[in-house]
Amino acid sequence: MAGARTKTRRRALQILFEADQRNGDPVTVLADWVGRSRTDPDMPPVAEYTMQLVEGVQAHRTRIDDLIATYAVGWTMDRMPTVDRNVLRLGVYELLWEDDVPDAVAIDEAVELAKEFSTDDSPQFVNGLLARLKDLKPTLLR
Repeated sequence: MAGARTKTRRRALQILFEADQRNGDPVTVLADWVGRSRTDPDMPPVAEYTMQLVEGVQAHRTRIDDLIATYAVGWTMDRMPTVDRNVLRLGVYELLWEDDVPDAVAIDEAVELAKEFSTDDSPQFVNGLLARLKDLKPTLLR
């Protein structure tokens, strides 16, 4: 059974994915989810950490996308599957800006999301890119 943080990451990914598919603002989609969770008894509430992830990814989106585009060898952001792009956004955000999340956990959780929602090749791709950014982390946060 998935832990609480794993569930919050899954929800954050779903919100980021939905926003990406609609070419919309993730924070607006998040607000829609929060609103629906308050009026629909079948929809669980949106956890605080889910909101923190979505808002954090959006706040650092330009830098995150630049890093992904720079280090995703052979892949442009546009060619990358939508799920992978958003798994990486979450992973990069947690890796670089969530100090209470150990680097290995940020990477493992992103790899697990890729396994659950994307292609057979995606977990290795996500792991490789995030591991490279982990190695470069001291120089990226200047």
